[in-house]
Amino acid sequence: MNLVKFALLAAVLCCLLGAGFFWALKKPPLYHTLGFGRGADSVTLDPALISDGESASVGVQLFEGLLRFSDDYSRLDPCLATSWEGSADGKEWIFHLRRGVRFHDGNPFTAEAVEFSLRRKFDRRFSYYRKEFLDVDQSLLSIKGLEAVDPFTIHITLNTPFAPFLAAIANYADIVSPEAVRRWGTDFEKHPVGTGPFSFVEWIPEDRIILRRNDDYWGERARLDRIVVRSIPDNNERLLALKTGAIQVMDGISPDDFEEILNRQDLHLQATPGLNIGFLAMNLNKKPFNLIKVRLAVNYAINKQNLVKIAYRGFAIPARNPIPPTMWGFNDAIADYEYDPAQARRLLKEAGYKNGFETTLWTMPIPRPYMSEPRKIAEAIKANLNAVGIKTTIYSCDWENYLARTANGEHDMALLGYTADSPDPDDLLSTNFSSEYAVTPNAGNIAFFKNADVDDLLMRARQEVGLPRRIELYKRVLALIHEQAPWVPLAHAQTVMAYRSEVHDILHTDVFWFNKAWRE
Repeated sequence: MNLVKFALLAAVLCCLLGAGFFWALKKPPLYHTLGFGRGADSVTLDPALISDGESASVGVQLFEGLLRFSDDYSRLDPCLATSWEGSADGKEWIFHLRRGVRFHDGNPFTAEAVEFSLRRKFDRRFSYYRKEFLDVDQSLLSIKGLEAVDPFTIHITLNTPFAPFLAAIANYADIVSPEAVRRWGTDFEKHPVGTGPFSFVEWIPEDRIILRRNDDYWGERARLDRIVVRSIPDNNERLLALKTGAIQVMDGISPDDFEEILNRQDLHLQATPGLNIGFLAMNLNKKPFNLIKVRLAVNYAINKQNLVKIAYRGFAIPARNPIPPTMWGFNDAIADYEYDPAQARRLLKEAGYKNGFETTLWTMPIPRPYMSEPRKIAEAIKANLNAVGIKTTIYSCDWENYLARTANGEHDMALLGYTADSPDPDDLLSTNFSSEYAVTPNAGNIAFFKNADVDDLLMRARQEVGLPRRIELYKRVLALIHEQAPWVPLAHAQTVMAYRSEVHDILHTDVFWFNKAWRE
């Protein structure tokens, strides 16, 4: 009898297993290719050179740092380091590294790779150091000593306390494969090798970048097989590709298309507050923008409320600080320059330009998260400036040259923006307003604004450990910047993306994270 029961049970199990096998064959595969459409190609894929969002949105799939910010930027989490500790004075840091991690080329991740990656960015004596890295980012200059204590422990000594140090380690210290850098040299940017959830396959310039899932990833493996990042400059063509399914995700959406996307069942629109600023920078090295009254006149001449209404369709707020109100250090006491053409004309007259002057407004050729329709914004600003006697000509060129030439100070005025990598104001304010970043040919401070008091306050804020004191210092910085008016801070935009209904779990801050994304 027991044998009969056993035989029946075995038969039932076989049937169930067989049914499960055939169901698994019929079930759609878990992994898919995801097509991501954007307005321009990446400039570089070497993380030490990345300074634009198009490059960063690919770089974050490939590279990782010792630490990373949580999805909501509220805390620092372990990444390639599992734990860390700092000395009481903030000058000594020890990081304990994750074991068992390999780069995409199969080489092991160790403390030697960390030391290599950091030294190439700041150590002038290091054979793989490049000045271009320092031009892009100076956040690691506070490092005095760097030692691999053992294969999985790195010891870092700072010259002075540096309050944003851990944020800098999370944002600007991506670890690269030493062997890949040695092999490719300056061409490493076209053959990137990191430890991230995706690895590099191919880059066809101005067309597409292909990434594949890293099956040997140390953490939870990505659920997508491949990502195809496509460059589609025209907003309408990019939206058509989304509607037809040629791509599944896109950014750089024209506000004119928001309503259509919201009314379609097969598409979704997502908007979230961004840590960004879209701005108009005046080049203080070019006359007459060296005169404060001219810069104030430009501020009074521009109708920001109208820009937000017409060019952003309300998916932004007018800016009165360079940093967004969600970032600590925001100075709520600053009152914005009101739209006042009569005051603008009075200031121009006082500056010696009763009849105005001629100038050029450089305009981005592609949509950006902080400015989805730069041409429309430029046309509105041109009309505002012309109305007060500033005869404005709009100029544009391709994205890579636009970044290079504004960094070289060739513009009179230029539209641009900045996306903060962390809620710490140091990154945004130092890069855009400190004198050390106002140096051609790779200036981050494209207003070429130099102010000794601002430089001093920024340095003091970097060395101050206490958060309340740092907040007060940044408020003073913002007050001085407002007074000197090197920019017209235009708007803080919501970061907007559109995606097809079968796509899930994309994290979109001001760059895209596809490590958890999947398709039905």
